[in-house]
Amino acid sequence: MFIQIFSTGGTIDKVYFDALSEYQIGEPIAGELLSQARMGFEFAVESLVKKDSLDLDDTDRDLIHAKVSACPHEHILLTHGTDTMTVTGAGLADIDGKVIVLTGAMQPARFRDSDALFNLGLAIGALNTLGHGVYIAMSGRVFPVDQVRKNRLAGRFEANN
Repeated sequence: MFIQIFSTGGTIDKVYFDALSEYQIGEPIAGELLSQARMGFEFAVESLVKKDSLDLDDTDRDLIHAKVSACPHEHILLTHGTDTMTVTGAGLADIDGKVIVLTGAMQPARFRDSDALFNLGLAIGALNTLGHGVYIAMSGRVFPVDQVRKNRLAGRFEANN
């Protein structure tokens, strides 16, 4: 299996230089995390944008859609900020013939208490087992993109009710 990873920035890639500084979106960290985990599959990482998801606009989402749609690979992992992950995912729902999984982190991957590695592993497992469609892999669960929401108060993703 080959996995194409597209990075859009978001908390998973944030870098803080000290306690008083503003953050910057760093280089995509997914490839580094997967290399450290000694994965048994091939992958490539491409950075599409380096933005907090609240700063993504229609032009960015058009770029993401075009890249995912044109990608020759069936398995797509999209690292994304959590605030608008479901919006971007919903915009990819018209792409056929691919398993597309969006994931991210509530804390930057560079933080000790980050959920990034766990969510990334969950997303890889989802790519290995799910049929074509668009999914969100967060908070220990995998959701169809149209059946999930972010619960900001609880700090997790959960099924729509």
